[in-house]
Amino acid sequence: MGSTTPPSPHWSNWAGNQRSTATTILRPRTIADVTAAVQAAADAGERIRPVGSGHSFTAVACADGHRMELTDLDTEIRVDRDRRLVTVPAGMPLHRLNALLAGHGLALPNLGDIDAQTVAGAISTGTHGTGAAYGCLSTFVEALTLVTGTGEVLRCSADEHPDVFAAARVSLGALGVLTEVTLRVVDAFVLRAHERPAALDDVLADLPSLIAAHDHAEFFWFPYTDRVQLKTNDRVPADDRPLPRWRAWLDDDFLSNTVFAGLCRLGRAAPGLVPAINAASARALSERTYTGRSDAVFCTPRRVRFMEMEYGLPRAALPEALAEVRRIVDRLPFKVQFPVEVRFTAADDIWLSHGYGRDSAYIAVHQYVGAPYEPYFRAVEEVAAGLGGRPHWGKLHWRDAESLAPAYPKFADFRSLRHRLDPQRVFGSPHLTTLLGT
Repeated sequence: MGSTTPPSPHWSNWAGNQRSTATTILRPRTIADVTAAVQAAADAGERIRPVGSGHSFTAVACADGHRMELTDLDTEIRVDRDRRLVTVPAGMPLHRLNALLAGHGLALPNLGDIDAQTVAGAISTGTHGTGAAYGCLSTFVEALTLVTGTGEVLRCSADEHPDVFAAARVSLGALGVLTEVTLRVVDAFVLRAHERPAALDDVLADLPSLIAAHDHAEFFWFPYTDRVQLKTNDRVPADDRPLPRWRAWLDDDFLSNTVFAGLCRLGRAAPGLVPAINAASARALSERTYTGRSDAVFCTPRRVRFMEMEYGLPRAALPEALAEVRRIVDRLPFKVQFPVEVRFTAADDIWLSHGYGRDSAYIAVHQYVGAPYEPYFRAVEEVAAGLGGRPHWGKLHWRDAESLAPAYPKFADFRSLRHRLDPQRVFGSPHLTTLLGT
């Protein structure tokens, strides 16, 4: 088995808002190691939580028993170029996966805006990008290997254990340990990115045609203004307009991270300046168009720490929800420093996916680390829940099993499957008890 070391004093997530201390850290090297650890925990009445890179804002990875890190898990990497399938260890970070695929002339069809998550962490929480024709990253999963709470090793696909496959692609780590994942990929492609400032009302009025006209579309609304930054990405045949290195550094590193961090610190220290800062930021953003390798365009560096909540809504509910968010922001006793992000995904058939059975619009709200956020997020959650919203599993929310059950048509089926695969709750935690019940 892999190394077993004394626990670190604590584990914390990227945002620093979740911390836990485990009794033991497990680092399995093989699937047999994972199976042995699970069986030992089940026999002893103990618990295991697998963890990824800590990019969830919730307590989904917090362990009060054994913490299992999959960084040493050495399952075989298999690339089937002809069939466009790749099988990788579940603990592989997305940025390593993207590099691996590029080396074979392949790519994931879509990505979110960061690539620090592990494959298992990304799919288990429903990580998504934007694009009306694309579901969350879990929809690219063709097969997976799962070690259940009884130590059984299940190879799952649409043809093999299809019920487990329908649930385990977004499972919150409640069904077992994902050890390897097979993903359907596409030929490597180039994106043409177009980013420009626009008026919020104009974007909302033209939203259906905007979403239909582009492979990927999203926008960021600046609180206390009527302005947004609109971003569209479309597949093109040639990388004929690469962004100069100096411009990439200026926009994506210096302005979006260094300068933005300074403005956030200023706004936290002097909240009265936030509306003026947001207005200046919205006016300062310039239009740009460039091309690049898909993952390089999808993903951008994020070094400014923040708290985040995101809700998936029926797409038709977006205008009403956004209007309510604007009213909430204006009523808050503190100021909102971060833009509100809006993205779009296609319907899917994964039981606990936010996009199950419907095309979705996502509203993500953020606050700079150290700034007040809970009243803001809770007020937005009340609006979103009332419109049939489903919370992103990796981002802050205050829902419980009673309120979540009506939002997910397959919620009861997931709970039943969990009872079958993990009857002793080897993979349980207080957070999962809140979300899924006992």
